[in-house]
Amino acid sequence: MALIGKIREKSWLLVMLVGLALLAFILSDYKSIMGGYSDNYGLGTVYGSKIDPKKYDDAVQRFEQQGRMQAQQQQREYSQQDQEQASEQAWSYIVDNEILSREYESLGIDVSETEFKAYLYGTDGFTILPEIAQNFTDSATGVVKKKELEARIKEMSTSKKADVKKQWEEVKLQFTERRKNEKYSAILSQGVYVTSLEAEDEYYAQKETKNVSILCKKYSDLNDAEFKVSDDELKEYFEKHKSEKKYSIESSRRDLKVMNLVVAPSKKDTIEMNKIMMNLKDGFTKSSNDSVFITKNSDLKLYTSTKQATAVPVDHPKANRFLTYPRDYDTIFKTATIGAIVGPYNSNNSMIISKVIGFTPSKLKARHILIGTDQSVDSTVINKKKNFADSIFKLITKDNFEEFVKKHSTDQPSIEKGGVYDDFLEGEMVKEFGEFCASKPIGTIGIVKTQFGFHIIEVLERADTKFPVLASVAKEFKSSQETSELKENEAYSLLESFDAKLNAVDDLVKRGSLFDTLAKQKKYLSKDLSIIDNAPSLKQIGSTFIQDKILKFAYGSDIKAGTLMSSPIKDKETYFIVYLASIKKKGEPTFEDVKDRMKMEIITEKKFKRLSNQISVDKTLEDMARRVNVQIVKAELTFKNPQIENIGFEPEVIGFIFAGVKDGQKTKPIKGNSGIFVVRIDGTKKAPATTTFKVEKDQLMTTLKGQAQGQVMAALRKKADVVDNRNFNRLGIIRE
Repeated sequence: MALIGKIREKSWLLVMLVGLALLAFILSDYKSIMGGYSDNYGLGTVYGSKIDPKKYDDAVQRFEQQGRMQAQQQQREYSQQDQEQASEQAWSYIVDNEILSREYESLGIDVSETEFKAYLYGTDGFTILPEIAQNFTDSATGVVKKKELEARIKEMSTSKKADVKKQWEEVKLQFTERRKNEKYSAILSQGVYVTSLEAEDEYYAQKETKNVSILCKKYSDLNDAEFKVSDDELKEYFEKHKSEKKYSIESSRRDLKVMNLVVAPSKKDTIEMNKIMMNLKDGFTKSSNDSVFITKNSDLKLYTSTKQATAVPVDHPKANRFLTYPRDYDTIFKTATIGAIVGPYNSNNSMIISKVIGFTPSKLKARHILIGTDQSVDSTVINKKKNFADSIFKLITKDNFEEFVKKHSTDQPSIEKGGVYDDFLEGEMVKEFGEFCASKPIGTIGIVKTQFGFHIIEVLERADTKFPVLASVAKEFKSSQETSELKENEAYSLLESFDAKLNAVDDLVKRGSLFDTLAKQKKYLSKDLSIIDNAPSLKQIGSTFIQDKILKFAYGSDIKAGTLMSSPIKDKETYFIVYLASIKKKGEPTFEDVKDRMKMEIITEKKFKRLSNQISVDKTLEDMARRVNVQIVKAELTFKNPQIENIGFEPEVIGFIFAGVKDGQKTKPIKGNSGIFVVRIDGTKKAPATTTFKVEKDQLMTTLKGQAQGQVMAALRKKADVVDNRNFNRLGIIRE
């Protein structure tokens, strides 16, 4: 993907449509299949009111249109993932608009026609919006061409054409909503306040330090099996603590355990593939036409002699943009000669042999001024731009380069950085731009013509190390039919074995633990997953196919907790064995929901009591440490930071230390998160005396204002009780 593609100027309408993204608060990924929505429960609800399917479908189309335009600008395909993201952006946009519209109405927030025009034109105290300004600014003078803007808006707003009229209505709606949101944000910011006392507390929390000696005996050092918890004891603890907020189940959900078995090529498969690749290597060595040989023999029929055929190590930050090779082949490729053939090696599930056809610098840095031609083919326009570029080129020096960037460059993304493109590869840029940066001496300033216009470029840096440019033959490396059948038999055998052993256990908690144990015994990992009823999704595992299969299983009409899926699910080269561990309802937990957690808390309390009793006979911290066989840790602490180095997050311990314990004294035993603590205060460094706490007040205000909108939106979404039925609807799952 060429970075230089980012400099293509956009139409002003595209930029307006991009405004949609500014109103979306949550971005995720999954596309709802279009069509009718069930009358049983609808697409979803906000504050109990159904989401309008037409509004949602229209929003999806707008976000998809935006995504397709962006993909085109970036010279890449519009992918399924992009489509899924557009669906989630649309959902978030619709949900947040439903929530915010109520807020706007209750607060009397609106935008009049007069205010809207001022907002759009940048008059009456408003500054013209950057995305409008950049498309109506004279590149030579830097002045916004307001008459052209007014003419364009008038043309769209008065058009008789239905499509243009619709575009204008969408643009107007998005900027109106944006302005409402700005007003709402301003109100939230005005509601944020920090008192002088809070600022003073913040000052002392940051500046006052305690030098301490810490005894910490970890609970994990004691064996859990030594601490017995009876059923009666556990039930008594449950009745006493079940109503505490920390145990409350915030959302109804279904908990799953998933074990996956990957079908990987066997040793025999590897030997056979190596034979094939060695024969190809011999043929590639003798071949006089790389392009023909690759087209005939490679699964990936791609050949180019340009720097777009650059290859990088698989863990390189640009690995998603170029061919890759294993990290341990880096030295081999970088020291190879032109014409050398390397491999076979394994990369991205393929066996590859590569011929080195060139090299390119592993890192480039340059800055440029673009005098854009908007890809015009008009010779008059091109000559005018060339003459202008030539005229300013004569005036440019290293010292005034950035000044000319800000004044004349039409590459908006790079202007803020002084025209600089840092850490790029030759193959990321259009050919002429990349070649100039890769070949000209450091410090060279010159003019290059590309499809985008005339670039005045200064070469700033170039790495001495190089990456190879490769011509490669790739063969998919997958398991043989025999290997696949063996793994399939294993998956079914394990499922049958698991089913028999799980059915012999009645207790759901023990049954879930047994699933984990059985998986571990077979050297497989069991992954815990949760599905929230009000937003059922499983994006964290597998493909859409797998996710849909698991959702249908988890919400089957007669499904019960403790059920194993009747057969493994196969997706590509992986088998999935799925177990429904529990079904939890919102609100106060059942005994089974919290039984294990409460048992561990009882054990922790017993450990604390035992350790506390052990050290109570000792007078000094050193004697206590010897008794429980730990080293005393020295530390300098502030009240502001609840993290103790090399120990962990211990806010209660920090609280005790700053709760009035005098220098030379030690605390009583403290029940911390990770263990029992006793702390001696060796000395206190008082904060410098002051009567002003403005810096702390400003810091707190900035932090609180920055968090305000996100926290408010999170609270509003929770209050709105948002229900997302899209996946249920799509899969035909009927909610209880």
